[in-house]
Formats: sequence, C-alpha cells, structure tokens
Amino acid sequence: MKRLLLIGTLALACAGCAQTGGDAAKPPLETSGLTVPAGFKVTPFAEGFQKPRMMVVADNGDVLLSDTSAGKVYVLPDRDKNGEADGKELFASGLNQPHGLAIHGGYLYVANTDSVVRFPFKAGDLKATGAAEKLVDLPSGGGHSTRTVEFGPDGKMYVSAGSSCNVCEESDPKRAAIWVYDADGKNGKQYASGLRNAVGIEWFDGQLYSTNNGRDQLGDDIPPEGFYKVNSGDFFGWPYCYTTKAGEPQVWDKDFGKKSASVCQDATPAFALTTAHSAPLGLAFYTGKTFPQNYAGQMFVALHGSWNRSEKSGYKVITVDPKSGKVADFLTGFLKNDKASGRPVDPVVAADGAMLLSDDGAGKVWRIQYVGQ
Repeated sequence: MKRLLLIGTLALACAGCAQTGGDAAKPPLETSGLTVPAGFKVTPFAEGFQKPRMMVVADNGDVLLSDTSAGKVYVLPDRDKNGEADGKELFASGLNQPHGLAIHGGYLYVANTDSVVRFPFKAGDLKATGAAEKLVDLPSGGGHSTRTVEFGPDGKMYVSAGSSCNVCEESDPKRAAIWVYDADGKNGKQYASGLRNAVGIEWFDGQLYSTNNGRDQLGDDIPPEGFYKVNSGDFFGWPYCYTTKAGEPQVWDKDFGKKSASVCQDATPAFALTTAHSAPLGLAFYTGKTFPQNYAGQMFVALHGSWNRSEKSGYKVITVDPKSGKVADFLTGFLKNDKASGRPVDPVVAADGAMLLSDDGAGKVWRIQYVGQ
C-alpha cells in the first residue's frame, strides 16, 4: 500500500488549500511526524499522563484509561465529537498499578497488579459512585506486573497474568496463564497456560486471541513474538518451548534445558509471528465503519518496543490477519535513528470508527482516522 509521511509542514500547507472544482479543501493532515497508510491522519486525543496503558469504550462513547504509575483511572469524554477529549476526568485513584479495564453488567472492572476490583458504573459516569469491590486476589509484582481483564461472550471474566521471571518454572498456577471466573470473581480456574506475558487478550467472533512477550537472552532474533488463538486447556509452551514458524510445532528451549523435547508436542503454536523482542501489548479488532473495507476484522497490535536487542524492534502498530496470519505495518515513526519518541500500548476502536492508541512513552493517547485519498 502506498504510504504517506505526514509531517507538520505538509499539514500547514494543506490547511490553506483552496477549493478546486467544487470539492471541499482536503482536511489538514497529521502534525506528529508519524507514518500511516495514505488517506489516514493521526492527531492527539489526550495527553499529560504518567503511564497511560489500557482503555475501554463506554456505550456513550466515553473512553476510560488506566494510568498505571499514577494509580488512577480516567474518563476521557468527547461530547462535542471534535476528535479530541474534552478533558481528563478522574474516575478513581489510589489503585495499585491499575492496568486492564472492562465494562460488564453495570460495573467497571479494573485489574490491579495484585487483584481484580470493580466499581458501579453506567455510561456517562465521570467519577466512581461507590467503593472498589475486590473480587480476585492475584500474584503481585514480579518480572511482569501488569494484569489484564476481559469478558467473553459467555459472560465470564478472563484474567491474564505474566510470569515472575524471564524463564523459570512457576509455583503459582495463576502466573504465565489466563484464568476464567464468574463475573463476581467466584469459581476461578485455569483456562490456558504457557503464555509468558499475555498483556493483550481480546474476544472476536467467538474466539479468544492473545499477544505474548517471548523470553529474552537468546539473541536478537529468537524467539520471534507470537500471536495466539486461545482455547480452554491450551498449553502454549513457555518455559520449555517456543514457536519459530507460525502454525508449525514448537521448538524445545535447549538453553533452559528442563524436561525434554517431547513436552513441545502438546504445545499450541502461534498462528502469526513478528520480530523478536518487539513486545506486543494491547490488541483490537477493527469493528468500526470508517476505515476502508480491507481493514474490517483485522487485528491491530501495539508493539511496545525492545530493550535488549542490538537493533531496536517494535515501537509501532501492526495489523495481523486472523485468517492468514499475514503481518503488516500500519503506524510507524515512533522510532527514528534508534531513538524512540513514544511506546504504543493499547489500541481501541472509538465510537466514531476512529482508532485510539495509548502511548506510555509520550504520556498521550493518539487518534487515527481515515479521511480519504
């Protein structure tokens, strides 16, 4: 696809374009210096956060955002529908590294590092009207401290927690796994295991999907980062195995050296892969009506970026075709000359069909919209 580098000077020039042949002047393009496919623009939606992470969209279009470092959850309304948040409304504070958010059955669910709590919530609320109700205790801290919560079409609550280490055998079965609970936190059981750090989990068309952060210290290119279709009882290999070719049997981790290669026979492989150490975090399937049709049902993934690779990887948003596993760049430009200006975290589809993207490197939320060729 032809791509367009959107720079400030071009935006200023286009803003002054005259009407030609009866057509309205083209809308101003993005001024951030990010690169998106032709016809898209990127603009700031909200800013001034410490570490903005996961988002969820309420029925009225309000966006809720967790700020992990601040211990807060904000509401970002856009009631005038101008594509920019009207302000930052503090919904709740004093939370313990809040991360994943979900809205279900009259509640806002928040995944802290050590628990899942919920607040009474209805669309339009700007401030919590009741105290947090603890539902589930989770293993706190460790090498991966964020927790994610999502509701399935069955009305059950799905919670992911990462490993405590780079590669090890965990003693707590809630680590490196996804668990499923009733909506009130009862009757919890392990749903899937062997996912070192499944930061992004999302249901689409009756299927649970997950991102995962692969292990470190095996060089620049091993193992590649994987994307998974998750079903009850699945084992995804960690810490004993990893996928090197999408859809093919997993490879035994000889460096770790625990168990034997036979354990990998039962490990479910990734259906798609991307560059090692890119750190895929949040994901969203495009269900809006304003992007071109070829984006419908595509999985958008935020690659947070590498920390231990000789040539940095990630720092962008990619698309993953859930049917073919094809991966393509969508939003780039956060990484220039090996220096990062931002770190993408979580994409969500807004009520108007735009895509919002949290960026904990710049402390912002970006808005990506299609405006035509």
